[in-house]
Amino acid sequence: MADVRIRDIRKSYGALEVIHGVNVDIPDGEFVALVGPSGCGKSTLLRMIAGLEPINGGNILIGDRVVDNLPPAERDIAMVFQTYALYPHKTVAANMGFALKLRRTDKAEIRKRVEQAAEILGLTDYLDRLPRHLSGGQRQRVAMGRAIVRDPQVFLFDEPLSNLDAKLRIQMRTEIKELHQRLKTTTVFVTHDQIEAMTLADRVVVMQEGRIEQIGAPLELYDAPVNEFVASFIGAPSMNILDGRYDAARSCVDLGDGALPVGARDIADGQKLRLGVRPEHLRLASSGLAMQVSVVEPTGSETLVFLKFAGANVTAVFHERHAFRPGETIHLAADPENLHLFDADTGLRIAPEAAPPGPAHS
Repeated sequence: MADVRIRDIRKSYGALEVIHGVNVDIPDGEFVALVGPSGCGKSTLLRMIAGLEPINGGNILIGDRVVDNLPPAERDIAMVFQTYALYPHKTVAANMGFALKLRRTDKAEIRKRVEQAAEILGLTDYLDRLPRHLSGGQRQRVAMGRAIVRDPQVFLFDEPLSNLDAKLRIQMRTEIKELHQRLKTTTVFVTHDQIEAMTLADRVVVMQEGRIEQIGAPLELYDAPVNEFVASFIGAPSMNILDGRYDAARSCVDLGDGALPVGARDIADGQKLRLGVRPEHLRLASSGLAMQVSVVEPTGSETLVFLKFAGANVTAVFHERHAFRPGETIHLAADPENLHLFDADTGLRIAPEAAPPGPAHS
């Protein structure tokens, strides 16, 4: 195993720069997810780590080696792709051991590693089958097994769950996390699904337009997003964002058709703001913001309610059941500690003021 250090990496296609001086340190054994919308550069960055894409500036280190000019086979990495990329005419065992066969590894050693990987992945009973006789989840396990037998320093996953149905995706998420906990191999995982990133990774790298917006533990990004983009991207349903102005006299944000108290802040009176509140932090209140119900989606464990407020779309999540009707007006509020404020011009989060120190104890 080894750490991965990405130093001021840049990538251009002609005059178009798509990766703009990215820096990431991934300690040995850590699971890091690269997440962002389509076209943000996350897969390009992964392919540069793998050696499948040349870099135009900066350095990539795996362990103590600078690997900028090394071919993929010499980087001691193993990659699992979105497509399973299995040889259809080879058995599961042959597919998993093929890379070792190319290295002229001893047959007994290949068999040993394949059997060990098959046991980890629950594939022992399928080693003699062809890929066409397997389900999608089983094929993805074979692709993972092919990576495991190589015993690499780093695992690279490029959206490996995208082709699976919803139930299988959840199952495979659990299996990938269990696998990492068992092997403790440094892992870089690319996904556009922020739920995958949040549930799998020790740390998440949020990217947009070839730049890193924020790096942090999943709940750190959720609770303290550095800007409006991260706040809106992390979380499902996404954070509600409303336009307003700070009213210093009332210590609230005036939203036009109502106001929400946010406490005293070091913000100029009348400053334009963007107020963010997560759907689960909205609660029914007798004197809250008046919102009109558009759609109600009961899921069993919770109820999603889509509403209109001052021309904006708002989503609320309730864990208790309510018989709301489309067109009905309900009143919602949120506690000040659950509200996020963003500068209307820069999009940067305005951090709440630090609480005063408590009384000293002798």
